[in-house]
Amino acid sequence: MNRIDKRFRQLRKQNKKAFIAFITAGYPDLRSTKSLALELAAAGVDIIELGVPFSDPLADGPIIQEASQDALKKGVTINAILALVRSLREEIDTPICLMTYYNPVFCFGEEKFAEQAAKCGVDGIIIPDLPPEEGGSFVRAARKFKLNTIFFLSPTSSRERIKFIAHISRGFIYYVSLTGVTGPRHALAKDLSENLKTIKSLTDKPVCVGFGISTAAQVKAVGKIADGAIVGSALVKKIKENKGRPGYAGSFRRFVSALMP
Repeated sequence: MNRIDKRFRQLRKQNKKAFIAFITAGYPDLRSTKSLALELAAAGVDIIELGVPFSDPLADGPIIQEASQDALKKGVTINAILALVRSLREEIDTPICLMTYYNPVFCFGEEKFAEQAAKCGVDGIIIPDLPPEEGGSFVRAARKFKLNTIFFLSPTSSRERIKFIAHISRGFIYYVSLTGVTGPRHALAKDLSENLKTIKSLTDKPVCVGFGISTAAQVKAVGKIADGAIVGSALVKKIKENKGRPGYAGSFRRFVSALMP
């Protein structure tokens, strides 16, 4: 069984919600990314989401964009990230997703990418700019190698769209809580609860909420109405503020632990 599916099954039995943590792979460098990922696992996060740096990250706000550009300048590649995951698998069993854009996957080769990702220990793939209607060949490649493909729903998704995404997604459904890019927000969207009720009435697959979640209170609020919360920009910002300081990986772990329900 895929690690993501196994984790959500365990969470449901325990009546708990998932905490998914995003960090940019290669920021501030690959060695640090490994240390930070190990701290995330030690903190008990349910899924680690590694962002693949890309030159035109349309879904990402300025915090993650900056981290992505920094990683690209240092020559971080998909092969290097896959090697990082392979190294992590020697120490942790926490589910790992890669969040990438389609161009790097296309250039790498869809089936080759899916095969290599699975061999290295990746469990799920998130591609914000790949419409599922156009992603059939990648979905087939991913399923061949037992990788979960995670697609997006948003506040503007119709009931028909919800049913379609629920059918094609594996692992969980990524609900974008607002119309915009990633980044901390002062408050959750007012229509979040109602939109999630609609989605949950149409599927029993786990639905996790991302974009704009940056505080423990927001994580707790999301946990009352969804199957999990995804925190990214707040973590990348914390890394930026503390990188290079002695023991900053440990302080990062404490920051993450304080966010978790």
